[in-house]
Amino acid sequence: MLDPMVLSRIQFGANITFHILFPTISIALGWFLFYFKVQFNRTHDSSWNQAYQFWVKIFALTFALGVVSGITMSFQFGTNWPGYMKTIGNIAGPLLAYEVLTAFFLEATFLGVMLFGSKRVSPRVHTIATFLVAFGTTLSAFWIIVLNSWMQTPQGFEMIDGQAHATNWFAIVFNPSMPYRLAHMLTAAFITVTFLLAGISAFRQLRGSKSAANKAVLKIAITTAAILMPIQIILGDAHGLNTLQHQPAKLAAMEGIWESGSGIPAVIFAIPDQKTQSNLYEVSIPKLASFYLTHHWDGEVQGLKDFPNKIPPVAPVFFAFRIMVGMGLLMLLVSWMARWQIYKSQDIKPWMAKILVGMTFSGWIAVVAGWYVTEIGRQPYIVTGVLTTADAATTIAGGIVLSSLLMYLFLYIALIISYIGVVFYLAREGDKAPVSNTITSTSNSYAQ
Repeated sequence: MLDPMVLSRIQFGANITFHILFPTISIALGWFLFYFKVQFNRTHDSSWNQAYQFWVKIFALTFALGVVSGITMSFQFGTNWPGYMKTIGNIAGPLLAYEVLTAFFLEATFLGVMLFGSKRVSPRVHTIATFLVAFGTTLSAFWIIVLNSWMQTPQGFEMIDGQAHATNWFAIVFNPSMPYRLAHMLTAAFITVTFLLAGISAFRQLRGSKSAANKAVLKIAITTAAILMPIQIILGDAHGLNTLQHQPAKLAAMEGIWESGSGIPAVIFAIPDQKTQSNLYEVSIPKLASFYLTHHWDGEVQGLKDFPNKIPPVAPVFFAFRIMVGMGLLMLLVSWMARWQIYKSQDIKPWMAKILVGMTFSGWIAVVAGWYVTEIGRQPYIVTGVLTTADAATTIAGGIVLSSLLMYLFLYIALIISYIGVVFYLAREGDKAPVSNTITSTSNSYAQ
């Protein structure tokens, strides 16, 4: 029998996985474009304008896919999760409306000027438009993370007749996990884009590009990544301590901790067995988990057995957390090695360029793994302690959900492959014609 709740969870998981790929890039890429524009206005060096004109095309493609996937995701609140809006619509609705009114309208208004106005408005106005689009994408991320964080650590509301009603909007917006999740996500977005910039620039360099713009972007991307990676580790530690305080069951699943105690070992590898509530083939380091979770070698940590009815699916959370951390450490190593090569010789070696090409979309892997930890680790709740996934799920036939799931999966896979293909196509074609002509010619034809 097809379980509509399970299928709906898979469908929404696939949708959020696909959607988050694109805002992650557009949030940070907009700010890099603003930087390129400011540098061009300040120095009048055409290299910065070439960098802007090349990367603004990728931004436009990314932004469009982010909007489309976001719309389909919002539909599922009504079709697959009717209990969600019925129970917390009084809080989720206004927050989503704030995003549309303050962020999306801002982006939509100035995106056209940014893409098609380089020859129609003054450089100052065009720079301001670029800034406002970048600011709008960040503001949009803020409101979405506010809602998601409230679902993780809800406060500032009361339940009346099975519905959540706001009592303190300040407490809702600035809920306990929001600052940590916002900082962690925005930094992840910038790191994702630095590896995108570096990977595409390295790809063009391997193909013989002599563009000064390409070399400048490569250097900026690697330098930014090398700086942000240690910061992200610090932010991740702070976020983990917040999770330990407010969502201990999730933290225990991340670490594979079943028994409460002090001096808890860090599980490097294991296969969590939820039926026996134990780890198979465990490889661990004594007391290390207590140290980095509590900052004391003998610190006490709660295990999953302390939460008998609130245990999330342990294996997905456990492995997703290790993928995120492992990818982060790899990105730290690569960014530092590449930055050292630039420091020594003002360029990277061909073998390093190949590594960077291979890691062009490595940020996606880390971000998706991190969001799996966040979302799956919250189970069995949609809103922690307030609304369970089962209570919010649809009652429509499983076959209907399955058909829409298969359609979504086919479409998403095709779009991701197409997106990556177009990005590398633009990279291959980037030096064959003056890049700055592309948006300009589009602007002229648009005006006609």
